[in-house]
This record gives sequence, structure tokens and C-alpha cells, in this order.
Amino acid sequence: MLSFRRLQRTFTDSLYFLFILVLLCAFGLSCTALISQAIRSSPRRTWRNNFNAVIVWASYLAVVLVGLIIFAKRKFATYQRMSRISKMYRTLGRNDLPKKVHAYVTEEYARACLTAHSSLPSDIYHEGWGRPGSRYAGIRFRRALLDTIPKIGTSPTLSPPLSSQHSADVLAHLIIPSHPTLKPHAHMIHHFRFLLPFLQDDEDGIPILHYYDSAVQLARNSTREPTEKEFELGMDAAEEIMRSLHEVLLGLQEDSTTQLSAPLTMFDDAPLTIFDDLDSLSKA
Repeated sequence: MLSFRRLQRTFTDSLYFLFILVLLCAFGLSCTALISQAIRSSPRRTWRNNFNAVIVWASYLAVVLVGLIIFAKRKFATYQRMSRISKMYRTLGRNDLPKKVHAYVTEEYARACLTAHSSLPSDIYHEGWGRPGSRYAGIRFRRALLDTIPKIGTSPTLSPPLSSQHSADVLAHLIIPSHPTLKPHAHMIHHFRFLLPFLQDDEDGIPILHYYDSAVQLARNSTREPTEKEFELGMDAAEEIMRSLHEVLLGLQEDSTTQLSAPLTMFDDAPLTIFDDLDSLSKA
């Protein structure tokens, strides 16, 4: 389609220049023929003191001058009209363009939209990527699973919000201050082992952290790409872990606020016993 239009435009331009060339040749030949006719019809057969030859020459010169004036006038008018067009981006409406131009632009835009839509993959499946048209379209499972590790360290419910420069286990350190620092290739079930009392188990009694660790290790070390089911299992486990840790942190904040507002005799150290034990275990 594009080559045909380019060929059509080239043919139109060539035809226009050919027409101009033929017109100039005819103009020059007619001027030469009339001047020669004026010379042959004069008594002296010369162009000197030949009034008819002067009239013919002056007439053609006037035609050339008038043509140049009209060309310059139209060129200047076109330049002025183009200079009035705003250089700022704005949406053109139906009344801003001639009807033919607006219809042509609308047709080309609709054709481009249909072409782009028909070019989208509909039944193509790439291993490790979400299927087109599904809720995971355009998501790479391996990268998305690994991105959940730093997300566990952020809590949108905190005030003020956590800085993005903190490590991935900020949330764990807020619950247990002496929690070990996250290592690049550490197993999640080993690194977050002190958080197991706060996390729920599934129906079979398997900790939810076990599923998350399996999904992360698969994304890190496996030569094959994770499947959609494995991706969903890992993402569900990550969301459950973050939800549980957020609830624990909110509970700690509420308890600390209540204890600060209560008299010293009303303090109850029982809820903090588990945290002291976990703190001592992590130090050991």
C-alpha cells in the first residue's frame, strides 16, 4: 500500500514537471515564431526599428511578469496562512478542517487502529509470560516473583511511609529489631524463620512461607520458566505474608499507643514475651 502511494506520488510529480516543461517550450516556440513572422512581414526584414516585433516581445514579457507576480503573491499568501497555524499541540475538531480533509484523517486513523488491533497476538503463548487477554497479559512470571521480595519490606499503612532505600526486610526489622539482614541468595524460609509464629498455615499444616520460598527458588535457580499456576501460588503466598505482617505491625503500633497513654501500673508485659523470646533467638 505504501509503495503504491509512493509510486503514484512520483508519477504525479513527474507528470506535473513534464507539463511545465512542455508549456515553457510551447511558450518559447510561439514567441520565437511570432517575432520571426513580424520580421518577415516587415519591409526591411529585420528586427531593428520593427514595431511589430517590439509589440510581440513586450507582450510576452508582460505575460512572464504577470505570471511571476501571481506566483509570488500566492506563495506569500500560502506562507502567511501556514504561519498562522499554531505550533502548540491541540486537538483538531470537525470545524477546524475541510470536510474532505477531516474525512480522510478519520479514515486513516480508523485504518491504523484496526491494523494495530489485528496485529495484537491473540492465541500465542510464550513460556514464562502471561497469556494475551488474561489478567497476567504482559507480565513475566520470573521477574514478577522476584520483585515481591522488596515489596515485602514496604508497608503502605505506615505513617510516615517507608523510604524506598531501605532493605527488603524492613518490615521484618520493624517487628523484630534484631532480625538478620537479608542476603542476596538466602532462602526465604530460612531468612524469615523468626516470623513463622505470625504467619498462617494452610489446610495441610504447611506454612505459607514454604510456598513462597519454593516459588522464589524456582524463579531464581530453575532453568525452566515458572508456569501460571506456580506464579499464582507464589503471588498468593507473598500477598498473604505481607497482609499478615501488616496486621502484626498495626497491632504493635496500637499496643504501644495504648501503653504510652496508660499509667505505669497498668502495663502488661505478657504480649511482649514472644517478641523478647524471638529477639533473643535471633541474637543467638
